[in-house]
Amino acid sequence: MHALIRQSAAHVRANSHFIHISTSKAPSIKETGLYGYHHLKTPKGFQRFVDDAIERSEELVNYIAGMPSSPEIIRAMDEISDTVCSVIDSAELCRHTHPDREFVDEASKAGLRINEFLHYLNTNHSIYKAVIKAEKDSSLTHEAQRAARFLRMDLEKGGIHLCPEKLDRANELSIDIIQLCREYNTNIITDPGHVDIFPASKIPKKMHHFVSPIYRNIPGASKESLGSRDSIKEKGFRIATEPSTLQGFLQCLPDAGVRKMAYVQGNSVPHANLEVLDKLIATRHEFAQLMGYKSYAEFSLHSTMAASPEVVLSFLLEMSKVVRPKADQEFEAIRDFKREKSGEPNGELEPWDEAYFTWLMKSATYKLDSSIIASYFPLPQCIEGLKILVESLFGVTFHRVPLAPGESWHPDVLKIVLHHPTEANLGYLYLDLKSRKGKHPICAHFAIRGGRRVSETKYQLPVVALVCNFSGSSLAPVRLNHFEVETLFHEFGHALHSLLSRTVLEYQHFSGTRVVLDFAETPSNLFESYAWDYRVLETFAKHYSTGDVIPKKLVESMVGAKKMFAATELQRQIFYALVDQTLFGEQTSTGRDTMAIVADLKRQHTSWTHVEGTHWHTRFSHLTNYGAELEGSGRQ
Repeated sequence: MHALIRQSAAHVRANSHFIHISTSKAPSIKETGLYGYHHLKTPKGFQRFVDDAIERSEELVNYIAGMPSSPEIIRAMDEISDTVCSVIDSAELCRHTHPDREFVDEASKAGLRINEFLHYLNTNHSIYKAVIKAEKDSSLTHEAQRAARFLRMDLEKGGIHLCPEKLDRANELSIDIIQLCREYNTNIITDPGHVDIFPASKIPKKMHHFVSPIYRNIPGASKESLGSRDSIKEKGFRIATEPSTLQGFLQCLPDAGVRKMAYVQGNSVPHANLEVLDKLIATRHEFAQLMGYKSYAEFSLHSTMAASPEVVLSFLLEMSKVVRPKADQEFEAIRDFKREKSGEPNGELEPWDEAYFTWLMKSATYKLDSSIIASYFPLPQCIEGLKILVESLFGVTFHRVPLAPGESWHPDVLKIVLHHPTEANLGYLYLDLKSRKGKHPICAHFAIRGGRRVSETKYQLPVVALVCNFSGSSLAPVRLNHFEVETLFHEFGHALHSLLSRTVLEYQHFSGTRVVLDFAETPSNLFESYAWDYRVLETFAKHYSTGDVIPKKLVESMVGAKKMFAATELQRQIFYALVDQTLFGEQTSTGRDTMAIVADLKRQHTSWTHVEGTHWHTRFSHLTNYGAELEGSGRQ
C-alpha cells in the first residue's frame, strides 16, 4: 500500500457442529450489506462506497489545508486513512471470497478506483505541508508524533517530495505495479494446471475423492465384435496441480512416474507469469530508482527493522552456510531410504520424491498415520481449542453472534465477537474456513476495519476476517491434518494481533498488523507454536467418534517427526528469501532470466537439484504480497 495506508499482514458451516461456541442473544437485526457496510447490499453498492469515501476524504483534505492545530491534522489524516482502508480492505476480501462474480467484478473496480484516488492524495502538497508542520510540534503526544512521522514517511514513499515530472511518473508506475500484481495472482487462480493419469489404478483409493474421473478411448479396441460400434473406454483420473493440493498428492502417490508428472506440471504453471513477473520487476525497479534507491529491495527494506538489503543478504548467506552440512546429511538419509525401499542401490533422489519419502520416513520412525492424526482434529473442536486458549492467555472469551441479513457473503461464514470482562467487546471476527469453487485458495487474515478512538467516549472496534481453504463436504465434518491445524493457529494469531492490540491506541494507522512488515509475522508464528503443545492440544483434540483425548505419545511422535528434517525446511525458507531478494535486488542493464536465477539459487543454496524447464516461482504469491521483504515463505 502507498502513502496513507499502513500495510496489513493479507469455511466453517454455521450449523450445530459449533455447539461449543455460544451464540449471544440479540434482538432482530436490520438488513445491512457486506461486513456491516450498508452500501454493500448489492454489487453496485461498491461504486457508492467509493464515492462516499472520496467525498469524505476530500472534505478532510480541505480541512487540513486550512492548517488547523497539529492534533487535529493528525486526527483528520487518520480518518482519511480509516476511510480509504475500509474500501480497500473490503474490496480485497470480496475479491478473494465472494461466490457472486458480479460482486467480485465490482470489488475489483472499486479497488482500482480507490487506489487511483490514493495517488491524488499522494500528490497533495497541502497534506504534506500539514504533516511536516505537525511532526515538528513538540507539544503532541508521543503517539501523535509517531503518527506524524510515519504519515510523512508514507507520503514520501509515494513520491510526494519529487519534482512534478518525476511524481507523475511515480504515480503511473504505482498504478502499473498494482495491476501487474493483480494479473500475477489472477493467473495463479485461473491456470492451476492438471495432469491426466491412466490407468485409474495408479491413484490410491484413499485419494479418489480428491481427483476427478476421466475416460479415454483405447486405441485399436472396440466392441464391434460384440455388435456395438462404441469404442472401449479406459478410466483414469485428473489431478489438479494447484498449490494447496499438490503437496498432499506428492506425499501420498507411490508411483514415481505419476509424482514426476504432477511435480513438473505443478511447477510449470502459470507460464504467463514469467512475462508478468519480468514487467513487475522492471516496474518496481524504475519506481525505486525514482525514489532515489539502487533497487526495489533497498526501497522496501529501508523502513523495516532489517533496514537494508545488505543486512538481509548477509544474514541469509550466513544461515545458508551454517545449515548446509546438516541439510546435506538429511538429503543423504532420504536418498538412502529411497534406495532401500525401491531396491535400486544407485537410484537418485529427485525433487518429486521429497514429500513422499520424508513422510514415509516419519511414518516408519514414529508410526504415524495422517488419517489417525486428523481424526483428533475435527474443525469445530479446533475452533473450541482456540476459544479455550484465548481465554486462558488473555482472559478474553469469544461468542458466535448472529449475522445480519446481507452481512455475510456465504452460508459457511461465522461471526464471532471477542469480549473482555472489564473492557467489554474488543472486536469482531468473521470465519470463512472451508474451500469452495471460485474461492481464492489462500489462507490469510484480512483487516476489514482498524481500531481507533473516535471520541473521548467512543472507540471504533476492529473487524477482521480469517480465510482458509480446508477441504470437506456438507455431509462429513471437516477434519484437519496437523499442518492445517498449525495454519489455523497461525492465521488466528494474526487476527488476535488486530483485535487485541489496543493499549492506548488512538489511531487506526497503527491498528493491529499495521506494523513494519518484518514484524507482522512474529505474533502469528509464536501463536502457531501452541498447535504443538500437548498442554493445549489435550484441551480440545478429541477423537471425532470416541471422544478420546489425543494420546500424549502421539503428540510426542508428531513433534519428533516435525524435527526430523528441520535443516531441510530451514534451507527451503532461506532459498525462498534469497529468491525474493535477488529478483528485486539491483538489476543489470540487459535484464535477467528469472528461471535461470531461481535455478542457480536452488543449486547454490539447497541440497536438491533443479528440474529444467520448471518455474516454481511463477505462482509464489509472496513475491507480490511481500516483494523484497521476505524472510521466509510464511503464511499470509
